[in-house]
Amino acid sequence: MPFLAFLSTNAYRVAMANGLRLKKHLPKSLLGRSILILAIPILLIQAVVSSIFIDRLYGDVTIAKTTDVAREISYILSAPEQSEMRALQSRAQPLAITVRAVDALSPAMDTHDFFDISGRYIISTLRSEVPTITAIDLAQDDRAVRIWLTQNDRDLFISFSRRRASAANPHQLLVATGLASLLFIAIAVVFLRNQVKPIRLLAKSAEAFGKGDKIPFSPSGAAEVRKAGHAFIAMRARIERHLEQRTAMLSGVSHDLRTPLTRMKLSISLMDESEELVELQGDVDEMERIVNEFLAFSRGDSGEEFTEINPKTFVKALVRGQRRADHTVELKFTGLNNEEITLKCRKQALTRAITNLLSNAGRHAERTRLTLFVSSSNVCFIVEDDGPGIPKSDREDALKPFERLDSARNQNKGTGTGLGLAIASDIARSHGGQIILAHSTKLGGLRAEIQIPR
Repeated sequence: MPFLAFLSTNAYRVAMANGLRLKKHLPKSLLGRSILILAIPILLIQAVVSSIFIDRLYGDVTIAKTTDVAREISYILSAPEQSEMRALQSRAQPLAITVRAVDALSPAMDTHDFFDISGRYIISTLRSEVPTITAIDLAQDDRAVRIWLTQNDRDLFISFSRRRASAANPHQLLVATGLASLLFIAIAVVFLRNQVKPIRLLAKSAEAFGKGDKIPFSPSGAAEVRKAGHAFIAMRARIERHLEQRTAMLSGVSHDLRTPLTRMKLSISLMDESEELVELQGDVDEMERIVNEFLAFSRGDSGEEFTEINPKTFVKALVRGQRRADHTVELKFTGLNNEEITLKCRKQALTRAITNLLSNAGRHAERTRLTLFVSSSNVCFIVEDDGPGIPKSDREDALKPFERLDSARNQNKGTGTGLGLAIASDIARSHGGQIILAHSTKLGGLRAEIQIPR
């Protein structure tokens, strides 16, 4: 029993390994898999029908026709005057069979083409019906059957048309059925493409909506596909309403707070300078910064159109802006291969996201580096610093809005709203990308990477 269990386990592992290897070569798209599901049964049916056809037509029909010819040969050889060649030929001529005496030795073995299926039936039938046959040749002339035999110590050569022993052009039926199968598969592919097209459009619309874009979409196709399309449209509408409500709420609150802040700033400007006034001015500035962050978070990148930018020129402008704010940023380019590339994005939103990362690094570190890395699929903006960084256990929480890290470095030094990284994360997702927080092996602090698909 343990041995049988071992064998069954090994057989299961081998089957799984072969299945995984086969899976790598299977089509990945729905259209390709649908065609495969359709084509395999048709081809299997074609193979079964062809095997039955070959067995019946190449077998039974060929054997029947060859048997008739063999009986005619036996009739010729049974002539009373068989010692005279003229008597044999007089019997053979009306049957369209050629008979003559030969002095040369017959071939040592029977010959036929490798793919000559009916030839095997012809040879076996003739030998069973005419025992005196010494050799049969079907290869030298595919339109004739050539036979050598010995009769009364005389070597004879007999030949007749191949059509008398097998069906004429039997391969035509196989070719016709094969072409018909291909035609049916081609017609099915056309219909399948029409069925898959709405699914592709649904996927394209969902992908565009995930990047913050909206393309026209009207459900079509099969009932299930239309149902999924209507569900997507309803979901998209709910998300848009939610975003509009969030934006309206935060914008309203932030706007209403600006009025008392403006009055407070005006009152402070009219007061005499003092230590308490300086502290009050700092509190008002902090409140104004928080309000601005609320507005930035509520606004996101809504309303901004996608534009083509040159990432290299883009990051150079960002670094110059940081230098004007007394924040020196090192700039590095990798993976560009001296090629001019473009990126389709919302420029102002992406500027706000990267600027947030650079500002956070400037508040918590002395050295900041911005790296532009371009691959075949992504454009990556990597901000690294030599600050205290963010513990691995807190990185996921750091990307949440209004999440402030009190025990370690955070995006607002523990006194802000906790929106810096959240805004950057939202903007990256709206472009179909993501932001990844990690430890900087080069500078020792935080490594924040924004990945945007090309």
